[in-house]
Amino acid sequence: LHYLLFGGEQTDPGVVDTVLRNSPPRCLVHCYGPTETTTFATTHRVQTGDALRRTPIGRPIGNTRIYVLDRHRQPVPIGVAGEIYIGGAGVARGYLGRPELTAERFLADPFDGEPAARMYRTGDIGRFRGDGNLEYLGRNDHQVKLRGFRIEPAEIEGRLSACAGVREAVVLVREDLPGDKRLVAYVVAAQADPAGWRRQLAAGLPDYMMPSAFVALEALPLTANGKLDRNALPPPDHGAVPGPAYAPPEGAVESALAGIWAELFRLQQVGRNDHFFELGGHSMIAIQMIDRMRKLGHNASVRAVFATPTLADMAAAIAAASDNGQVESPARLSPRDAALDEQQTTVEFRL
Repeated sequence: LHYLLFGGEQTDPGVVDTVLRNSPPRCLVHCYGPTETTTFATTHRVQTGDALRRTPIGRPIGNTRIYVLDRHRQPVPIGVAGEIYIGGAGVARGYLGRPELTAERFLADPFDGEPAARMYRTGDIGRFRGDGNLEYLGRNDHQVKLRGFRIEPAEIEGRLSACAGVREAVVLVREDLPGDKRLVAYVVAAQADPAGWRRQLAAGLPDYMMPSAFVALEALPLTANGKLDRNALPPPDHGAVPGPAYAPPEGAVESALAGIWAELFRLQQVGRNDHFFELGGHSMIAIQMIDRMRKLGHNASVRAVFATPTLADMAAAIAAASDNGQVESPARLSPRDAALDEQQTTVEFRL
């Protein structure tokens, strides 16, 4: 067999590896392109190393242009995720009898010198790698809104797939308990390393895009027709929440705070070095924690949560405020700190 062309949705690296190890064709070519651009728009000749990570969809074929654009339809830098647009001679004229959908998907191409040039908005998320190859990350219709922030799970999945040893990754929002929404990552890798994955993601993602739990799986669950079965993904357990080595709480305030955290985060135990936000904390949970601490006679504040997020430091700040008989509030802070404190407290409620 000289050439084997394959394409479709996100490629399973395990299947690619199987083909490369068992009588591979002379050329194994990964192809990408929606029907609206005459079947293929990009191709990539698969190499042996591609089986160890997300297989790219390659470079544009002749008479085809590929753009990765942001929400303002401006090009994004290399390595940054955006929506894939396709221009060139292969772009169809539109949908027969559907003028509104045609106007939504087939747009004027501002990057082509020809006045009548058009580009197709695919709805796919991708990014250009440093070697010039295009990487498919997923669909933009999986966009979610979590605590006031719009998040593209495909972008997080792309970053996770680039982590050492990771073969596949899926990120979704779970609400196992009413009102408790959180990002959970499901990772297929040679070795489970939630703390390492979090550390690598933290170098390039903001806090609000950081999964609160990382579930290691041997394989992603699939439906009968081979697609991802999201309903079969298990809820995260205690081992899925990365954190420092356990150190037991010290003193009454740390013990009380650890008990509240364990209850709020549904964990079996919380150590004195655990981090409020790395466990999945946010302003709504902070308010619940403060209320419970005050019922125990401790003067907790929102400011202490953001300034001292580790349990030991937060307990020390709470103990100091309680000893002084002070209850910090935005009204008692400086104007700048009060504004910041209020902003951090209320941003989560803009839903």
